[in-house]
Amino acid sequence: MTPDIAERVRHASAFIFDMDGTIALGDAASGGHQALPGAIDLLAAIAAKGVPLTVFTNGTAKPPAAYAASLRQAGFALADAQMMTPSSSAAAWFVRRGITRVRVLGNAGVAAPLRDLGITCIGAAEPANDVQAVYTGWHRDFTFPDLEAACHSVWAGAVLTTASHVPFFATANGRGIGASFAINTMITAMTGKKAKVLGKPSRIAFEAAADAMGIARRDRSRIVIVGDDPALEMRMAHNTGATGIGMTTGIMKPETLAMLKPNQQPHAVIDRLRLLHDAL
Repeated sequence: MTPDIAERVRHASAFIFDMDGTIALGDAASGGHQALPGAIDLLAAIAAKGVPLTVFTNGTAKPPAAYAASLRQAGFALADAQMMTPSSSAAAWFVRRGITRVRVLGNAGVAAPLRDLGITCIGAAEPANDVQAVYTGWHRDFTFPDLEAACHSVWAGAVLTTASHVPFFATANGRGIGASFAINTMITAMTGKKAKVLGKPSRIAFEAAADAMGIARRDRSRIVIVGDDPALEMRMAHNTGATGIGMTTGIMKPETLAMLKPNQQPHAVIDRLRLLHDAL
């Protein structure tokens, strides 16, 4: 980490952390999470400085509060309000655009933040008229009727949106397959419509996180984004003028850095969170 990047970390207006592969790894055996070395101490140090932070996972399998509870079980001192999923930013986006009827291809965790803001969530294959948007997320029970219903809604004018459009995420057992990526690909093949990403790496997601932390617009370029996925956190940093710190404990690997596109390159690469702690 260069002195310039260390200075940016020291004077950050806020931090946005990814979850899987960055501060924790999902534990398939327990259904919970295991903290990565140094993660608990780092987040505690940031909190002690009074700097806002958000943990923004790209997963939607659970509501934000459930992920926060899982991280607390792993030892993190994290409030529910400090946890976000793509459905958090999606719900805010739908509300701003007056979208009140959304066909949700996903489980209860995908729909929960939408329902919390008063959005009517229509089941994946449920017959319905006046669907304004189709929203895809964690949906391992996807069926052919779900595909048909989604396509008919899009053909009728609903905007196709998604929590995420990346093929993989990091787990304790290696790469997991992103459900929404596969579903989006099928719907796009049938309708010709590309899904609008409402989670990372979109500016929509970044602004939703900054809003949640109360960061003034003039200070948003001083936000530091920490993550393990070049296509998500690092691209979001480039999209928004923030600083991206890449972790090699998940999807990102040192040997693949040279092959990344310019808008996916981290501003700094670290292999342990202690280096961020030291920079504080």
